[in-house]
Amino acid sequence: MAEMNLQPLGDRVIVEPIEQEEMTASGIVLPESAKEKPQRGTIVAVGPGRLDEDGDDRLPMDVAVGDVVIYAQYAGTTYKMNDIKYLVLNEKDILAKFVS
Repeated sequence: MAEMNLQPLGDRVIVEPIEQEEMTASGIVLPESAKEKPQRGTIVAVGPGRLDEDGDDRLPMDVAVGDVVIYAQYAGTTYKMNDIKYLVLNEKDILAKFVS
């Protein structure tokens, strides 16, 4: 993973989607255009958190850099940098994170 020169604002995170090779039951590898959009990725940058109702304090984020998460299928905005696709998501679009 390259150094991240992109810092998300507020309660946003930047995720590097984990692409999975998809194969049919008969062994045919599906091309990129036939695959479903990935819903799993690794967080590479986290914003400072959103402001509380008074605007005085920041609410802590529930995720951190390095967490592997599952997110809503059509959430976020795709951004490509250095030939790597990233996804900028609101924290509320993250459905779960993997824990060990």
